[in-house]
Amino acid sequence: MRVCIRFMPTARRALMACVLGLWAGAVAAQTYPARPIRMVIPFPPGGTLDAVGRALAQKLSEQMGQTVIVDNRAGGNGIIGGDAVAKAAEDGYTLLFNASTFVTAPMTMRSVPYDVVKDFAPISLVALAPLSVAISNKLGVSDVRGLVAAAKAAPGKLNFAVGSVGSAGHLCTVRFEQATGTSLSIIPYRGTAPAFQDLVGGQIEGFIDPVLGSVQFHRGGQLKVVGVTAKTRLPNLPEVPTVAETLPGFECNTWYGLWAPAKTSADITARLNAEVNKAIGSDMKDRFVQLGLVFTPGSIDDFARFQREDMARSQKIITDKNIRLE
Repeated sequence: MRVCIRFMPTARRALMACVLGLWAGAVAAQTYPARPIRMVIPFPPGGTLDAVGRALAQKLSEQMGQTVIVDNRAGGNGIIGGDAVAKAAEDGYTLLFNASTFVTAPMTMRSVPYDVVKDFAPISLVALAPLSVAISNKLGVSDVRGLVAAAKAAPGKLNFAVGSVGSAGHLCTVRFEQATGTSLSIIPYRGTAPAFQDLVGGQIEGFIDPVLGSVQFHRGGQLKVVGVTAKTRLPNLPEVPTVAETLPGFECNTWYGLWAPAKTSADITARLNAEVNKAIGSDMKDRFVQLGLVFTPGSIDDFARFQREDMARSQKIITDKNIRLE
């Protein structure tokens, strides 16, 4: 059907254009996805973020009948991958899967080519990930009290990795310093995989990062997890105490989420939200709960509200400690 709006009164033309726009969006959502989807993960393969993102991509592929291709765009503390998605077509075929560092890292930088709130449409919070306090075997400590004692005996001498500046692990390491009255030497890495490699090799003394990354090395005896930052002990590491058992009230989590470019159709983001909720309620949940993740189904509005609250908390720590990426 051909519709001509050229000679309609202005108000009627505007109304017709709006109706046609809504109709086109509804049609696009009904046929979506009609081709493969690209999921950008802005850090190298092999880390915790990558493992969860790939599992989610696989489940979405199965559910939606189209391949979801993982594209690792590492560099710039996650900025390169984020910028690629911010500038992508707003059609639902380019998505960003990232950790909480996505919203906190820009707070530590002088200039970022996008605005976390204005340039991205939240789709879904995927999971919370308690952190582990992982220690090199060479340090010779077996619990949180021993770690605190070692740190106080050598102020500023214990080298602790952070997977990226401004990440949940970084902010949790700062909180650990504050809670214990210690000073650690914080060393930024380009992702979690190389940090764990150096920790296992004894080049650094510690790393506070999601449990999923450390559990295999802990079980293999290559390092020691002396505490987890959850409220209660985790079912996959029941022998490991919480940090709160030594430092009452201490709790940290990172989290994982999915975003699209800002003006992606609400119908498409709603479809993706429903598919993510379905995926994290499947056998994917069973697999990762055993590795320490807590899955968090919810609406787009739930995720947007959660993001705002987390940004406010993180901004205070970053401002108070003047955390900056040089």
